[in-house]
Parts: sequence; structure tokens; C-alpha cells
Amino acid sequence: MPYELFISKRYLNAKRKQVFVSVITFISIFGIFLGVAALIIVLAVMNGFEEDLRTKILGIKSHIELTTDMAGPMKDYQKVRERISNVEGVVASTPFIYSQAMIRSGNGVTGLIVRALDTQSAFKVINMGKIKEGRLEYLNKIPQEISLNYKSGAAPPDGIVIGKEMARNLGIFLYDTITIISPLSISTPMGMVPRMKKFVVVGIFESGFYEYDSTLAYLSLQSCQKFLQMGDTVTGIDIKVNDIYKADSIARKIQSKLGFPFWTQNWMQMNKNLFSALKLEKRVMFIILSLIVLVAVFNIISALIMIVMEKNKDIAILKSMGATSQSIMKIFIYQGMIIGVIGTTLGCITGLTIALNLQKVSLFVEKIFHFKILPGDVYYLSELPSKVNYGDVVIIVVGTLLICFLSTIYPSFRAARTDPAEALRYE
Repeated sequence: MPYELFISKRYLNAKRKQVFVSVITFISIFGIFLGVAALIIVLAVMNGFEEDLRTKILGIKSHIELTTDMAGPMKDYQKVRERISNVEGVVASTPFIYSQAMIRSGNGVTGLIVRALDTQSAFKVINMGKIKEGRLEYLNKIPQEISLNYKSGAAPPDGIVIGKEMARNLGIFLYDTITIISPLSISTPMGMVPRMKKFVVVGIFESGFYEYDSTLAYLSLQSCQKFLQMGDTVTGIDIKVNDIYKADSIARKIQSKLGFPFWTQNWMQMNKNLFSALKLEKRVMFIILSLIVLVAVFNIISALIMIVMEKNKDIAILKSMGATSQSIMKIFIYQGMIIGVIGTTLGCITGLTIALNLQKVSLFVEKIFHFKILPGDVYYLSELPSKVNYGDVVIIVVGTLLICFLSTIYPSFRAARTDPAEALRYE
């Protein structure tokens, strides 16, 4: 062991008259520990939020949406699907219909978004999440045992699948009958009246995304076309690609191949504001939490300066015994780096432990304090996500150690400039 490191370790051991310096040293270690741990945990949560949002958004929404510039229905959509299937990078496609409507049950009325599914191809492109109750196959045909509950001689209503939050808010249960009201009116002898039709709730889904679970409902493609009187047309085509980060270039290839009046939008364009806000928030949080480390670094500087002042005579004796200025600098650089390494190591271990087990920690906190960290009706997500990006961890550790090293330069340089004759003049 170099003697400089040995002396540094001895200086860190508190004596009775060095208690105040030792307290500052402990605060410095604790500050670095707290800053590093907080940075790792918060960035893991931010990464988890971004990934979870992207996964859930790209579950309900496709990678690319193909529509027409005329804002009207798309005709001959099967031929269009055949043409885009040959584009490099396209994995699957499915037709869709989006329409705003209202849902009415015995317990109330609310707005919703109706989405039509082609059950043969839709689930190659999108992921609805968990089906809590019922079955999706009933969208196409309600089984006989359920249809017996309706008037004999009359055709049973078509099936509909709604979100868990919508079912809870309106008090709707599986196999209840609800009425969908379309804003598109029909002409009758009594004048123009809204288009209404009864449906049977054949499924309740949960995506984990409150906005979707409370406003989205699914119909079969044929049922929706019949209800909206669209004939054999659709709103557009959802497309899945093999690499979500190449969706932009693949969308341009599709639009170039199809030409006017077709128009493509990729998932990055459709959710640009959301993901831009997340990136900005991540940077701001990194800067704010880095201030904790900077405060601890100032404590290291003050502790080292106080040690240099206190050990002035020891430094003079070492110099008179032949120690060089470089050796004196090393003593205090080592001392500052020991503080930095201890704080960074403890912070890294604690931060990674909590970040990798954040779900268990959050459930424990909720159980102890009896509150929900992420209420589903307030936040997009109902669970606290976490994803450790080890690249971020390396940057935090290296950056913290570099800052700790820089903080030792001035005190160690001041110690190296000590004049032995001046320090020992009155001894």
C-alpha cells in the first residue's frame, strides 16, 4: 500500500478533537450516497414509464396507420392490404373503423370511441391487453345459450367488448344489454334522429391504460359497418412492422408506393408530444437530482480544507522528511476519492436494489400507509414501472467520481504549497 493512501486512511479515522471534521465527512458520504441512489431510482422509473407507455400505446394502436387524405372511408381495402404486404418491413395489417359515439345503460350515459375489429387479422397487429371476462370470439356470433335470454323469434343483438373502467363507471356486467348512439342521424317520418342500436357486452378488457379502459369499445368489423351504414368500406388500415424504430422510413415507402390519396402516420408522429415531454422531464430530473451530489461535493471541499488547516504541521514534517509536493497532493486526493467511492458504491448498491424491486417496494409502502401511489383515474398507468438502463448507471457513477476528483484538486494543491519553515517556525 502506498504511504500516501495509508496516511489518507489514518486522517479519515476521527480523533476526539476531529469530531466536527468527521461529521462533515459523514455528511459528504451520505450526500453522495443519497444523490447517486436517487438518480438511479428516478431514471429507472422514467425509463420504465417511457417503455410501459410505449408498450401499451403500441398494443392498442398500431405502428403505422394508413388512411386517405379525403377524410372519408377507404374503399377496396383488401387490395390495398395486398399491395402493402410486399413492402419490406411490413409484418401484418388489419382494417379498422374508428367512430365517436355514446353508450347508454340503465345506470347512465357517456361518450366512447368505437373501434371495429377484423378478428381474423386484428390480433396479429394490436394487443388489447387482458380479457377479464367473456370471450372475443363472441363478437362474431353470440352462442345459443346466451341468445336464449332474448326475445324468441328476434335476432339477438351483436356483441361488444368494453373496457374495465367503463364497465365499473356505468355498472355494466357481462352479457348486459347496452345501447350505442351514433352522432350520424337517420331520416324518419318524425325527422332526423340519432342512429341507435342495442349490443350485448360479451367481453370486458383491461389494457392497464386508464384512458383506453374508460373510453374504448370494440365491435366486429361487419357489425360496425352495418351499424354505421358504411357498406364494405373502412376508416383505414393498421400496420405492424418488424422494427418500431424504422416505422418512419417504412411509412414513407408505403405512401410512396400507394400515392394519392393515401396518407400514413407512424407511432412516433401520433405520440410525439407525449414522448418529447417524457424525455424533457427525464433531463430535468437528472439535473435537479445532480444538485444533491454537488452539495455533497462542496462538503468534501470544506472537509478537506479543514483537514489541511488542522494537519498543517504534519504536512510540514512530511515535507521536511523528503515528501514531495506530488505526494502531499496524493494524500488529500486519495482522501477525497475514498469519500467519493464509499458514497458512490453505497448509493449504487441501494439504488439498483430498490430500482430492480420497485414494484415490491411500492406495494409495501401502499400497504403500510394505506394509499395508492398511482391512482388509475389520475395517471395514465396503474402500476409504478421500473427499467434499469445500465448505461445511465455507468454515467452516474463515472460522473460522480469525476466530480469528487475535481473537488479534491484545490484543497490538495493548497496542502502541497505548505512551506515547512513557516508551519514549524514557532514549534
